[in-house]
Amino acid sequence: MTQSHAYGEEWYWDDRYRKEQTTFDWYQRYEAVAPLLRLLLRPSHRILLVGCGNSPFGEKMVNDDYEQVVNIDISSVVIRAMQSKYSHLPHLQYMKMDVRDMSAFEDNSFDAVIDKGTLDSIMCGNDSQVNATKMLKEVHRVLKERGIYIMITYGDPSYRLGLLMDLNLWNINIHMRRGDGASSVAA
Repeated sequence: MTQSHAYGEEWYWDDRYRKEQTTFDWYQRYEAVAPLLRLLLRPSHRILLVGCGNSPFGEKMVNDDYEQVVNIDISSVVIRAMQSKYSHLPHLQYMKMDVRDMSAFEDNSFDAVIDKGTLDSIMCGNDSQVNATKMLKEVHRVLKERGIYIMITYGDPSYRLGLLMDLNLWNINIHMRRGDGASSVAA
């Protein structure tokens, strides 16, 4: 198995975060998507960041008055580091969890789920269709009835749209940024 196909594997991310300890934001920094988030979310919303890595995104959300930001990642290495780093911020929680099995969360427990590249990562791995479907069904399960799934992706929007439409779980809106190739899908 090549490392490009290991993105869905805990060992890959643990190894990566042991080697690369500087913070990194996949795709977009908070400042770039904050205006969209302010349109879609309220500070009182309970928000889940999936595949959080060591990004300061959650911290910036809390600094922007969001009150309940839960971060999950498959890597125990990065979760321990982030728990230690942000132990002084009670509105920011970090948990080791696989986005394909979020059984630690009850159904309908989040107002929003934000995905910055997690689905893209899973789509690069082995059994991508099966794992992407597991992830999206779990995201749908943990979202409240009128909850919002925000996917920030560099994947082809028509392909991501097709994947979401095949599951028929959400009403979908696409927001495209010019120049950097990123798109956000709010479902």
